[in-house]
Amino acid sequence: MIETAVLGATGYTGVELVRLLKAHPAVEPVLLCSGSTAGKKYSEIHPQFRGMVDLVLQQIRVEEIPESVEVVFCALPHGHSAETAAKLYKKGFKVIDLSADFRLGDSSLYQEWYDLEHPVAALLGTAVYGLPELNKDMIKSTDFIANPGCYPTSILLALAPLLSKKIIKTDGIIIDSKSGVSGAGRAPKQPFHFPDCTENFKAYRVANHQHTAEIEQELSRLAGKDLRVTFTPHLVPMVRGILSTIYTEPTELINEKELNHLFEAFYREAPFVRVLKSPSLPETRLVRGSNFCDIAVKYDNRNNRIIVISVIDNLLKGASGQAVQNMNIMLGLPEEAGLNYVAI
Repeated sequence: MIETAVLGATGYTGVELVRLLKAHPAVEPVLLCSGSTAGKKYSEIHPQFRGMVDLVLQQIRVEEIPESVEVVFCALPHGHSAETAAKLYKKGFKVIDLSADFRLGDSSLYQEWYDLEHPVAALLGTAVYGLPELNKDMIKSTDFIANPGCYPTSILLALAPLLSKKIIKTDGIIIDSKSGVSGAGRAPKQPFHFPDCTENFKAYRVANHQHTAEIEQELSRLAGKDLRVTFTPHLVPMVRGILSTIYTEPTELINEKELNHLFEAFYREAPFVRVLKSPSLPETRLVRGSNFCDIAVKYDNRNNRIIVISVIDNLLKGASGQAVQNMNIMLGLPEEAGLNYVAI
């Protein structure tokens, strides 16, 4: 069995990582770290692992990670991962970083959108952006992956076929996304407190959400030119799931049948992207607990708009499931290994 370690194992993405790794046919979590609960059994913090994962949580100390560990997942908060991930990479571990610390190639963008000075800016651009459906060949040959954000995953997969084939205009793209509350992380925060969220629906961080830079960076790569988008995230009173509805304008005459053929061909070799045909439309409940991204593309001939709808589980395809998918590709394992779960 291939040995793995999870740093930040008690947060929402950490828990999902441990669950997936424990059930994986080829790997085993042998080291779980947490700065706040070190010394306790993992199953004390998360009792659903009782009798399954009873490892004692350790402090996060890079120098104490056994050399037998091959892959280290950094499920640490933004701003807290950079230096640790850099040390791990320099020591020769295969590193999958789930924070935003290595997603952006420009330190000034990181400063602007995260209000932090990057502590290891020289390493920016070293990590491969780990969206398997677009970057599989680079993932195969790297030891350092920046796992994409949840909103960007849902958006990039929805727009990649259109931008890569230059089917849509690069200006005027409008992205309307809704996310479950788990996207805010496990640490308590007043805006995500149950009484503030339940029976409520609200937009937040309008025109200044930190994922905007990541979305625009990767969409610009697909388009071959710089572009900007209008991105508005919303908070939905559910635990997990993201639905993105994206409005674009075509560059040429096209119909819905042609659009469906384009998406089906683009994702023919992508085991976790399902292109839905009319009248089916994506629903978050149909991907909950799975690593799938469901996509539907519609043509509004009355207004000459291409509308794309995508859904993911933000904790799986938007975080931990995608990290395991990246690990499989890095290690030369079957891409679906440990991820063949039907939605709950």
